[in-house]
Amino acid sequence: MTTEAFRGQDQEHARQPTLSYAMEEDIDVTSHTEGLNGLSRECKPLEEITNGHSNHKPVMNGLIISHNVKDHTNGNAPLRSLPISALKQNGLLQTLAAGGDQPKPADTEENVELEKARQEWEALENVQPALTEDSNPTLIISFNEALQYFQTTDLGDLLKNIQPTIRRTGLAAITHFLFGPPRLHRELLEERDLVFAIAQCHVDNSQTVHMRVLQTIYKRLIGSRLDCPRYGPHWENIGFQGTDPATDLRGTGFLGLMHTLYFVMDPETLPLARDIYKLSQHPTQNFPFSVMSINMTRIALQVLREEALSKECNRRQQVVGVLNEFYVATYLHLYQLWKTQQKTIADSGFVLKEVELFAKKNPKQMLRRLEVFLKERRAGGIPRGMSPDPQAQQPSPSLGERGARAGTGQGSKGKEMHFTGVCDLPPDMEGEARLI
Repeated sequence: MTTEAFRGQDQEHARQPTLSYAMEEDIDVTSHTEGLNGLSRECKPLEEITNGHSNHKPVMNGLIISHNVKDHTNGNAPLRSLPISALKQNGLLQTLAAGGDQPKPADTEENVELEKARQEWEALENVQPALTEDSNPTLIISFNEALQYFQTTDLGDLLKNIQPTIRRTGLAAITHFLFGPPRLHRELLEERDLVFAIAQCHVDNSQTVHMRVLQTIYKRLIGSRLDCPRYGPHWENIGFQGTDPATDLRGTGFLGLMHTLYFVMDPETLPLARDIYKLSQHPTQNFPFSVMSINMTRIALQVLREEALSKECNRRQQVVGVLNEFYVATYLHLYQLWKTQQKTIADSGFVLKEVELFAKKNPKQMLRRLEVFLKERRAGGIPRGMSPDPQAQQPSPSLGERGARAGTGQGSKGKEMHFTGVCDLPPDMEGEARLI
């Protein structure tokens, strides 16, 4: 090659943009340089460097430069930089340069599997539980249907053990006869005895009606349409103390479930039942809904036994209906105290005692309050005695309550509450509600 040719090549090389500039503008560059050793070095054109897919590799004296090859000038001067195409020989850069534009067969197969899994997962949203013939949901049961079951069942053995009134002797009997409430009409005695017989009845897993009552209570409170297992921790979600609701029915028997059934099945009282249930789930004011409900049944039974409801039963010519409403009125009274005075589980003993004493002394007023409450609720207003803001009315604990709070602090949801029902009490203890 002549001297003029070399000079022309040097001038042409001076006019070419640098390699880095060519990378930024995405243009093809061919440069020729001459080493001091007299050998030429050629860089192949760069194609699509910016997208990382160039297949061209630098060549020096006919050899491909690898990532660990050093270019020496006069044997000791290292090159300042290498072309990107040379760096792509490095394993990591080669992997990065492959990018997502040229998926490998393995990547393609993996993407297909991921897409398939995604479609299956999305399909789960539309899958409905398959109900076989053996797993059809249990039909809910009304209070009247459950009551009719007990009316047509032979409860003779249970009737022998009931105690529908308090046995009084001596001066107490004379005082009650002269100044006490009127006696229940004779035609209502059978209905009254039926109530106390149901309170002696235990849960029987073999009786379809018993199981339907349990399922109905759970579904109406939780809002579920599917059955729940007979045993399990899910019963604690609605306020029972363990995995078997039957263990909490001491003192009230199946009547405790019957009252809860009435509460959740009557369209007028269901909203109140759900309001109370919602409060029972409060972070600080929580309490066991079903256990507290059983206590309301216990109080109602005791008031009936003391004949404090006889006058109202005689007026309406029914016992079951009056007792149902009195149960709801008692729970309403507790709910209003609990909510407006910011009670907690630590206050439960004092609140229950207060509710029981008020219920025994003012049964007519209790029923009247419930009537007004439901009437105002139907009208769409805030019922009397209800505070829209729980903070609006500060609690005014009694001396005993303050002492309990100082000794026990704030109660927790997990604290067990054991109640003794009136049917468990011997005759000399009746009239007193005691917590164990």
